[in-house]
Amino acid sequence: MIRLIWAASVHTRYFLRRYMPTNILLDLIRTRRGLKWGIPAMLLAIPYLFAATMCRGLIEDGGPGSLNLLVLLFIYNAMKFTIMGPVSLVLLARVRLREWEQRQRRDQQRGEVNDGARISVDGALVH
Repeated sequence: MIRLIWAASVHTRYFLRRYMPTNILLDLIRTRRGLKWGIPAMLLAIPYLFAATMCRGLIEDGGPGSLNLLVLLFIYNAMKFTIMGPVSLVLLARVRLREWEQRQRRDQQRGEVNDGARISVDGALVH
């Protein structure tokens, strides 16, 4: 039974990550090139919260109770985008720090190689 539940959850997660637009966008934001878009992506939470408010108003005016599922979905998506902003800043800081350390190591290695010998114009080593 647990194996069946596990398999169903894995397949559901794969489907949602692969085909749902918000998950696709969040995956793109988590890439190195997309990290800078985390803060602007937080603005996408506003339309989701507006849609949740509109659905809630329809429910209070006698609309179908099934709209509550949409309210939950809209709020969940708004939370995902709101949280992704600060998370992307932390990830970007970590990536930039790692890149800076790699640059420092590379420059240090180049300095060790070039300290003992200077290369002349014609390519011959001069001590």
